[in-house]
Amino acid sequence: MKIINKTLLATAVASSFLVSGCMNSDKKAETPEAPSAQISLRVLETSDLHANVMDFNYISGKEDITIGLARTASLVHEARMEVTNSVLVDNGDLIQGSAMGDYMASVGLVYGETHPVYKAMNTLDYVVGNIGNHEFNYGLEFLEEATNDANFPYINANVYIDDADGNDTNDVNYFKPYLIQEKTVIDSLGNEQTIKIGYIGFVPPQIMQWDKANLTGKVIAKDIIETANKFVPQMKAEGADVIVAIPHSGIGSTETPADMDAENATFALSLVDGIDAITFGHSHSVFPSSQFADIENIDVEKGTINGVASVMPGRWGDNLGVVDLVLEQVDGNWTVVDSSSDSRPIYTKNEQGDKVELVSADHVIHRAVENEHLATLEYVNAPIGQADADMFSFLTLVQDDPSVQIVSDAQIDYVETQLDGTEFGDIPVLSAAAPFKAGGRHSAVSDSEQYVMVPRGDLTYKNATDLYLYPNTVVAVKLTGADVKEWLECSANMFNQVDVTSAEPQYLINWTDHRTYNFDVIDGVDYEIDVTQPTRYDGDCGLQDANAERIVNLSYNDNGTIITGEEFLTKEFIVASNNYRAFGGKFAGTGPEYVVLEAPDENRQVLSNYITAQTEANGVVSPSADNNWKLKLIDNAQVTLDIRFETSEYKDADGLIDADAFIEDNKQYPMTKIEKDEFGFAVYGVDLTVK
Repeated sequence: MKIINKTLLATAVASSFLVSGCMNSDKKAETPEAPSAQISLRVLETSDLHANVMDFNYISGKEDITIGLARTASLVHEARMEVTNSVLVDNGDLIQGSAMGDYMASVGLVYGETHPVYKAMNTLDYVVGNIGNHEFNYGLEFLEEATNDANFPYINANVYIDDADGNDTNDVNYFKPYLIQEKTVIDSLGNEQTIKIGYIGFVPPQIMQWDKANLTGKVIAKDIIETANKFVPQMKAEGADVIVAIPHSGIGSTETPADMDAENATFALSLVDGIDAITFGHSHSVFPSSQFADIENIDVEKGTINGVASVMPGRWGDNLGVVDLVLEQVDGNWTVVDSSSDSRPIYTKNEQGDKVELVSADHVIHRAVENEHLATLEYVNAPIGQADADMFSFLTLVQDDPSVQIVSDAQIDYVETQLDGTEFGDIPVLSAAAPFKAGGRHSAVSDSEQYVMVPRGDLTYKNATDLYLYPNTVVAVKLTGADVKEWLECSANMFNQVDVTSAEPQYLINWTDHRTYNFDVIDGVDYEIDVTQPTRYDGDCGLQDANAERIVNLSYNDNGTIITGEEFLTKEFIVASNNYRAFGGKFAGTGPEYVVLEAPDENRQVLSNYITAQTEANGVVSPSADNNWKLKLIDNAQVTLDIRFETSEYKDADGLIDADAFIEDNKQYPMTKIEKDEFGFAVYGVDLTVK
């Protein structure tokens, strides 16, 4: 070792003479360039927690390793430990959704009381939060009282105070539109640097329809892209080195990204100059993932949309969004030069299909909300009645179903009572209800258990929560039979078209373009759906084929007189629904101009009251499906058809819930279980041909 050290020393001395000689010569020595510093910045995101703070399912009454901020928090801690510089943001839909959210809304918030979601989040050092559409479900006063206890600021750029003056140029933002925070970071050379990070948030403009009763006359909502084009240049002018957009908005259209007032506008937002990263949400999907692999200008390996780093972390805390940005100084300004994005799950499934936890719960959060957790358990276990039949939604996408039927029965009963004695009292009341829990998006392993599972016997309020997931309020519209038909034509987009000439496997359910909560069943009329015909509408009720007709044999039984054809199309009806649907204007016969009843009562409470009233009057409630709708049998098949659909194969340890047995006992068509797919769904073959 001594010899080596001497050799090195001699070499160093010789080198110094050489350099010195060069410096004294006519030629100047070139000074080697100092390595340029880089900054690595990690942006972490939670979104669509929907008040799922605990890793607990209040409906089953058991721990649930697939949900909960308590488990996502452990991913946050791990992700922070891996890097030097990080920030954590939330994208909204936070205070509504779980039984804990329902409980807090039912008891209300008083000054000085902290909502449990913020008791939990205040332990995690969030830097900013965005407002989601469900934040408005309980009104602006409740929202303000909840958010004022957050230890982090809130932003939203496209909601404005309604000054009712008709002048767009002087509108004032209701929330702080954006935020620019200075952050001290450590660069790749170990030096401290200060960068300015800008955050800007958005919410779907459709809040003005979905929560009309809470927002009309108080606020207005503007287009997301128009708003971004207004504020992003301002943020750059104010010195933002990095701009993180936090839209509570899904990916949306890649073909017409400039659509005004689009609900899902993230793809379009990625085209707005100046945005460096997008942490989005709303549609409960996971990005990047194979679900989006075939979309042009989306790179699911790198996690970019049109080259912009983007992430969407599922729902209910099942994933943490992670965006890693690399910054370098360009022309004296810190600029994003590279990125990668990923969503990290809190659990996975093994080869046997069993759920395996990837992280344990953060017990700091458990302790923070312990009192509210216990109060929620008491709240959901309050008895409301008894049922004499199971209410499972395992077949709800292929035939009439008791879990939807009981909601319709309750809505019709309520609206008929409310309209009795009014000018609308003699108009027949129908009901539109959809399966809110019927396999989610069929895009994650947890979706295979997202079904209504209410066994016969004693019912509690948690069963009403299972049957009706959202805190919507009852709204009724007056329309014609022609509107009813068009409403159902849009709903029928739930099905892929069956090719009667193909013997290849054909999957019936259109998971890609139609959400199950948009598969409205209208009770009070009878009809069939012909899945061999092309769809008339797309999933947003946009006309696809004006000549297509899937709804056939549509009729109304008027005290024994069957009304069909032109007489049906011109007949007036009242349709009981909810505020999201009735004010939405998406389905035919909906929109403010059609509304005749805007009730203050939640659909879920109406359902609970109906179950109680039926139990008191009859001893039980009987939720059996009346089979008013069917899939039309195929009589022109040219080959042996292989038609398939996906559903759950859930079976509980107590033997009260058995999907296979329920399907066997209740199927309206011949069905055969074939296999299990990549997400853990049971795949059934269904024979829809005429025998």
